[in-house]
Amino acid sequence: MKRGEGGLVLQTKIQNQTMAMEVEQKQGDVIQEFVLLAATARGRAAVELIIHATSHPQLFAFSELLSAPHIAELKGTDHEAALDLLHLFAYGTWSDYRSNQQMLPALEPQQVLKLKQLTIMTLAETAKVLPYYLLMQELEISNVRELEDLLINDCMYAGVVRGKLDQRRRCFEVQFAAGRDLRPGQLDNMIATLGNWLDNSDNLLLSIQEKIMWAGSMSDQHRQHKKEVEDKVEEVRKSTKVPEVSVLQAKRLADGLGIYYRHGI
Repeated sequence: MKRGEGGLVLQTKIQNQTMAMEVEQKQGDVIQEFVLLAATARGRAAVELIIHATSHPQLFAFSELLSAPHIAELKGTDHEAALDLLHLFAYGTWSDYRSNQQMLPALEPQQVLKLKQLTIMTLAETAKVLPYYLLMQELEISNVRELEDLLINDCMYAGVVRGKLDQRRRCFEVQFAAGRDLRPGQLDNMIATLGNWLDNSDNLLLSIQEKIMWAGSMSDQHRQHKKEVEDKVEEVRKSTKVPEVSVLQAKRLADGLGIYYRHGI
């Protein structure tokens, strides 16, 4: 990682966390309003509440509304299609609506926009780079300008996604995406995935600990071997040391050999 990139990554993470908290806070306030209204809404009033909720510009989570007793009571009645539509907004995408359009109520323009926003959120959960051709296909958008306007004005400004438009590569680089409602069974899958991750982490930690112990053992052996070598070197040095002689002895030796000797030379 280059100098400065670490700080940029941290800054991006903080911005994403802040954005997620802001989205969740707005969602929570709006959801509670609809849950309170659902406590007294029955029949046609519950249908109108669903239409209002699926059109609200700041609401992107619907599981709590789905669990409201009076909303659930729509199943098996003449208004069941409205309940199915709410399920679609909670877990589905634009292509899901198009595939089942004949069995679902017609959408208001604001609902169309909302469902396309939700579709982008779903796609952003599964990939960090979304090609324009994929987005245009999933959203049934015919030109790039319309797609980019949707991403900028209706998604990034709304806070549901954050990223960069790459016009040269014709793709959207996802940096953040708000989470949608957990689909039925998705929580169990997430728990299983986290369990596998924990198992793998434990195995990795055990492997690291074993390597640390091995490295420590090798370090001890290296220090012991180094000491043994140093002791042997010292022993050899002592055994081959030339005896020291005094200055007088050196002079006498030099005189005996006929060498001129002067102390200090």
